[in-house]
Amino acid sequence: MAATSFTVECPCCRAKLTIDPELAAIIAHQEPPPRRSVDDLGGAFDKLRAKSAQREQAFKDQLAAEGQKSKVLDRKFQEGLKKAKDSPDPPRRRYDYD
Repeated sequence: MAATSFTVECPCCRAKLTIDPELAAIIAHQEPPPRRSVDDLGGAFDKLRAKSAQREQAFKDQLAAEGQKSKVLDRKFQEGLKKAKDSPDPPRRRYDYD
């Protein structure tokens, strides 16, 4: 008895698979139809504007953080210097243990 191939549609992506039951393998694949991400052009422009505003805000936040970076590093250095002055002995290095 010769088995014929049959076509199955994927429930997730709607791709079409042609399956040969005798070989138990997929012998053809058809890509799913392209889906639109938005229903109308105005909605697409609104999404682009919103993402652009988010990128602009992230840039401003990063710019402000970079402006404060030198102050943060200076404060960290001063704190490390204070710890070094309080500690009479230098920290031990790896080769000091041998």
